Amino acid sequence: MSGAKSFLKDLDQAVSRGTAESRMRALWHTTDLMITGRYSEDEIWTFGEVIGRLADEIEVAARAQLARRLARFEKAPVNIIHKLAFDDSIDVAGPILQESERLEPYALVANVCTKGQPHMLAISKRETLEEAVTDVLVTRGNSEVVNSVATNNGARFSDFGFLHMIQRAEGDSILAEQLGLREDIPRHLFQQLIAKATDDVRKRLERERPNMVDQIQSTVTDVAGELQSKFGPVSRGHFVAKRVVTTQHREGNLNEKSISLYARSHRLEEVTIGLSLLCSLPSDVIERALHDRNRETLLILAKALDFSWETTMSLLFLGAKDHRITANDLRDLESDFGRLNVETSRSVLEFYQSRKSIGDTYASPKRQAAVVQ
Repeated sequence: MSGAKSFLKDLDQAVSRGTAESRMRALWHTTDLMITGRYSEDEIWTFGEVIGRLADEIEVAARAQLARRLARFEKAPVNIIHKLAFDDSIDVAGPILQESERLEPYALVANVCTKGQPHMLAISKRETLEEAVTDVLVTRGNSEVVNSVATNNGARFSDFGFLHMIQRAEGDSILAEQLGLREDIPRHLFQQLIAKATDDVRKRLERERPNMVDQIQSTVTDVAGELQSKFGPVSRGHFVAKRVVTTQHREGNLNEKSISLYARSHRLEEVTIGLSLLCSLPSDVIERALHDRNRETLLILAKALDFSWETTMSLLFLGAKDHRITANDLRDLESDFGRLNVETSRSVLEFYQSRKSIGDTYASPKRQAAVVQ
């Protein structure tokens, strides 16, 4: 090891007084020595310092060759890796940005924020990408970068990242389809994507991901016979409740406070009618959301209305079997509710509203008559 240090010291002194040709020979000799040897991290760092000085003196083509050699070297000096990654020439930076495992997420984020689109495109093709990196890629990258990262199966996205791409996909059918085909897209964001997609994209996604689309259709329009058997014909009490709640809504007094009071009083009819009016959705859809074992739809509706967790919790208890929810389930539901975004949830609600006519066709004649009273 001491021999290697002595050699590097002598080489470092020769760098300043050597010719361009001798520096080039020294660069490849040093690189070969580092790659084939077994050195400590400190010694590798020293190699990087010497290689970095030599790299400053060589042409772009030679630096690009150096980058290709070091990109897959698992012990490459971090100092020279960073230097090459931030090189203005994409021929030099590209191999490092795309392949080197020595680049930390913070370095990738800094690169996205300071370099150009070609650098971002190289980063978008890495084998794996963390959410912190994809967040900046989808906000700063052009359409080529965003489409590239959307097709990267090793990339992970936050809800923010997905939402930003969905917004950009409104004018980009290719991106919309790529997002819809990702297995990791959350269902509520897939719903929003479908709501904004063109008919052609929607049909392709329905063909490619029938299970996901069927879940959405079920959530929005599936009013199974069990609901009709559970609630039976519309009662006199329903007409009274509808008249009271509709008047309350018309006068501007139907709000979170009144919905919460109805829920805590177990006034199911009033809650159903009230949420139906506030969400502009058929009562059958609200009934399904209240009683479905998958509580996601109810959480989305409550978040879209900007309800507090306390009010949402009372709605969950109202629709739960025997009005009971375990402590663990309640904690999970609160966590899910906290992760939802108001604007995203409102976009999903708009999707539900766009499908409500389908739900109306399933409603019983008696229930339809009640709605227009």
